[in-house]
Amino acid sequence: MQTLGHLINGQMLADDKRRQAIFNPATGEASRELVLASRETTEQAIAAAEAAFPAWRDTPPLKRARVMFRFKELLEQNADKIAALIGEEHGKISHDALGELQRGIENVEYACGAPELLKGEHSKNVGPNIDSWSEFQPLGVVAGITPFNFPVMVPLWMMPMALVCGNCFVLKPSERDPSSTLYIAQLLQEAGLPDGVLNVVNGDKEAVDTLLTDSRVKAVSFVGSTPIAEYIYATATAHGKRCQALGGAKNHAIVMPDADMDNAVNQLLGAAFGSSGERCMALSVAVAVGDAAADSLIEKMRVAMAKLKVGACNDSSNDFGPVISRQHQEKVVGYINSAEAQGAKIVVDGRDVTVPGYENGFFVGGTLIDQVTPDMQSYQEEIFGPVLQVMRVNSMQEAMDLINAHEYGNGTCIFTRDGEAARYFSDNIQVGMVGINVPLPVPVAYHSFGGWKRSLFGDLHAYGPDAVRFYTKRKTITQRWPSAGVREGAQFAFPS
Repeated sequence: MQTLGHLINGQMLADDKRRQAIFNPATGEASRELVLASRETTEQAIAAAEAAFPAWRDTPPLKRARVMFRFKELLEQNADKIAALIGEEHGKISHDALGELQRGIENVEYACGAPELLKGEHSKNVGPNIDSWSEFQPLGVVAGITPFNFPVMVPLWMMPMALVCGNCFVLKPSERDPSSTLYIAQLLQEAGLPDGVLNVVNGDKEAVDTLLTDSRVKAVSFVGSTPIAEYIYATATAHGKRCQALGGAKNHAIVMPDADMDNAVNQLLGAAFGSSGERCMALSVAVAVGDAAADSLIEKMRVAMAKLKVGACNDSSNDFGPVISRQHQEKVVGYINSAEAQGAKIVVDGRDVTVPGYENGFFVGGTLIDQVTPDMQSYQEEIFGPVLQVMRVNSMQEAMDLINAHEYGNGTCIFTRDGEAARYFSDNIQVGMVGINVPLPVPVAYHSFGGWKRSLFGDLHAYGPDAVRFYTKRKTITQRWPSAGVREGAQFAFPS
């Protein structure tokens, strides 16, 4: 069985004593062994990054960008291998894994613009013979803690921008599916990144807490569940660090009576069940306005869901694969059970799905639940599985009030043909990312990603323009070169 370790200062290390199994979620069997980093190993990675920082900080942005150009080419050349690694440990079907990689590559492309992004600002003659300008300087050693559901895309939200801004990076990927993350880090080394500029430590809470408390780490980026995001943010900021911690979601789609129902159904299928619903942007609640719209939606979804194919990653005809672990499978099924016990109607039941040849896999079939109410546990909490719940309301305003009242505010959308309704919705909904007939409104790489309320802790969103601000600190310089023979007397009033 292959053993995975850490990438520290350009070398692969696997000396730590603690180990754990990595499972193939389609078979339920252990496929690899992971070495878990101790505090000492994590500190070694931080030290390597700190030592590499002065030279990397002084590397011109153009040369940093050239590393990203080569990295982009290597990602594209090795796309099939990366997708296979994702599938083996996460369970994603190849087309979904390739889509994840492509969205990550787009962030690398944005980072290639480092010379433009880091130009700073300049003003001449802000006063007599006085010029002023701002520079965006790197922070130093920064860290990223990334989730299992996007083992390639989320690290690519963080690493490229942090690195082109002149920082050195320590990455702690999910211990459930680290192979693809470790592989793309090796590709970044191959692209010409100097040793120590990027380090990867595989581990658990011991590694995380070391990154959060070590004074050499200046900033932490995190994506995961809300309880952990809140812990990450509180701990990092208590130790004087800059932090952005992206948490959970409960994403709603309002289905208006005038919606193109066939289009809405097609969009909801992918948004709810793609990647087995293990997306922070998954659409998990459809709020139908009026019983006629709800009945039509339920019937069309029931028919369409009969054609869904769930199975292993090696069959590209499958629509989605297993969930990440046996424990998570039981958790998702538990939410379905609780909805039924609290009075909801299970229209399509995915609790007992069996995939021939993969009977021990962690599969949950597509599930559709009607007559969900706000007091149900399955509505209040994030399920993170292939489950779509339907709620019935009498008006668009009632639907918006429902969404605005929820503790999460990550993503939402509306299906309608009415431009006035769409504009009112986008202006007044209290959610960070909004779609109009777009069920997964994930911003492109040159915008920034982030929710509101308990879906994001911190002031700056992920990737895009906000990433430049997050991974740099502004320094403003004001200078004067007095003319020969001209001297001003002392001034005691505040200068203006």
